[in-house]
Amino acid sequence: MTATVTLTHNRVALALHHLRDGSDPAVRPLLAVHGLGERTPEAAPAWLDPWPGPVWGLDLTGHGASDPSVGGGYTAEILLADVDTALRHLGPSTLVGRGLGAYVALLAAGARADLVRGAILLDGPGLAGGGPFPGSPMMLAGVRLPPGPPDPYALVELTRDVRPPDYAASFVHQAVHLSGLDTPLTVSTVVRPPWLAAVAGAPGVAEAPLAEALAAYA
Repeated sequence: MTATVTLTHNRVALALHHLRDGSDPAVRPLLAVHGLGERTPEAAPAWLDPWPGPVWGLDLTGHGASDPSVGGGYTAEILLADVDTALRHLGPSTLVGRGLGAYVALLAAGARADLVRGAILLDGPGLAGGGPFPGSPMMLAGVRLPPGPPDPYALVELTRDVRPPDYAASFVHQAVHLSGLDTPLTVSTVVRPPWLAAVAGAPGVAEAPLAEALAAYA
């Protein structure tokens, strides 16, 4: 890892890692967002070799070198704000997300269509979340969880994160109408939980292998 920048989202210190320079200075950054329980790797993985621009990786709240959530609360929308913080530092970027990171990348593509120049969704831990409907209430009072990172509360809460298909599709619509891109999202997954099936079937979403998606957005 060549350098780490510390950013602040509310009272959380976020670790944004510069994984490698780009071979073409005219190409925008690629921001990699890891899966649930993961962290940014020490170097850019080989599957990102086709990207000609610089590659960065963000440790989400409660993961890797980033702080845990103050008060212990975790939602995908909090992690969306993490990505927004990174985008405000990097400028317009293409996102590639694994698992939970794929869902967060989708939210960012719709919520920050001005800064997300294409988002690629990949298989990985936390892709399904908690399903399309709320589950039974759960309390962890008196339960001692092992220390992190990752923060064990992040694993518990984000595993149960509710993802209705129509909610996910609304972010596709925002990305399509606000980004100016013909295909602002590309699905490169094998697994298709309900939220992702709705996304993949929406206008403006491509389905392609990762290498093709990287080439298209570069």
